[in-house]
Amino acid sequence: MSTMNAKASSGGEEEALGMRSDTLGESVCSGEGKRRQMILVAYLTATLELTFLFMQMGVMPYLAKSLGLDLVGFGYLQTTFGVLQLVGGPIFGRFADQFGTRAALILSCASGSAFFLLMSISTSIPLLFLSRLPAVFMHGLPGAQKVITDLTTPSQRADALGKLSLCFGIGIIIGSALGGVLSTKFGIFVPTYVGLVGNLINTTIAMVWMPLQAKPKSDHRVTEHSNVFSIREILRLMKFPGVMEVFIVKAFAGLPAGLFLIMFSIISMDFFGLEAVGSGYLMSYFGVLQMVVQGLVVGKLTNHCTERTLLRLSVFVFAGVGLGMSLMRTVWHYCIIAVPLVFAFSTLGTITDSILTKAVPSSDTGTMLGICASVQPLTRTVGPTIGGVLYKQFGVSSFGYLQLIVNIGLFVYLLKSKIPLREMKSK
Repeated sequence: MSTMNAKASSGGEEEALGMRSDTLGESVCSGEGKRRQMILVAYLTATLELTFLFMQMGVMPYLAKSLGLDLVGFGYLQTTFGVLQLVGGPIFGRFADQFGTRAALILSCASGSAFFLLMSISTSIPLLFLSRLPAVFMHGLPGAQKVITDLTTPSQRADALGKLSLCFGIGIIIGSALGGVLSTKFGIFVPTYVGLVGNLINTTIAMVWMPLQAKPKSDHRVTEHSNVFSIREILRLMKFPGVMEVFIVKAFAGLPAGLFLIMFSIISMDFFGLEAVGSGYLMSYFGVLQMVVQGLVVGKLTNHCTERTLLRLSVFVFAGVGLGMSLMRTVWHYCIIAVPLVFAFSTLGTITDSILTKAVPSSDTGTMLGICASVQPLTRTVGPTIGGVLYKQFGVSSFGYLQLIVNIGLFVYLLKSKIPLREMKSK
């Protein structure tokens, strides 16, 4: 009798263990499915926000001109946008760390809605400047990067972050084309209405499909008593080993080429002799290149090379781009140079973001990504002034010489320095 009871008990335990393992397997599959859904939502919201952003960039010069804003005033308008994004980047990152990625994405999309709403009613120059104000929290790309860093392992991060460059390329191509078509056929304000509706849809997507907390609970640190606007907390991250060194490389390696791209609308007219249509084609070409290079080249390199190697490679290629720019004479030369230029920008951005988010605690990745996101607005802020002086006083070749000198210095620095990095390859 006791033997039968023992067998029955043993059978019951085996059945219970089997049911438990089935339940665990289902929960793992469910968790993996939710993780993939959140990453796809991050890619979708980033693509939409970038598309509408590039759409308004193409329309803004014509809208400003229709309101009577001259070139100097338009420069101030662009600088205002850059300063707001520069200031808002680290604050947005701190907000994401404290309140979660869902709240951060909703804030970014809602700010985009307010941005296009104010732009759609801008019937005067003061209103046009006022419409720039919500840009302080328009950081859809860092928000998507935050989701990805929370949901990927360090070895997977570079490849996952790199795929966001595809979103950037799609945004350039579709946004630039859509803005031109809508404004030409239906009126200058129609793209702003489309941007408003699109950002409202984006806000709804973030609210419905993104869970309250994307980061695993074990990695989440409570920071209720820390101020979102604390400069000390933001600067604290720069003291972690290797952070300041890598950030300096990130900020300066592509700066001269960034100045050239800021001035490209003027250079394309004065130096290359292109019409507006030709400039639009070049922008689309740049977007296609970014998608191809990121999709077919950078992603595979992250699987086979260490981050230290790729960091040095991107700086070395940037130096070669500088040499090419110093010898550039025609638009066809630029089309050739654009290939390594896009490669260097894509590789440097992906690798430095990956390195810097690994160098800080997981509870501070949002702030770190916000600091990284401030590099581009900084270039947009100082670009028109410094780029204008370089172009007017020394010509187009000056951008190339500066690019070459800066990156030779950075390459020697990277060879001699011992920056502490986690030598990981994507799996």
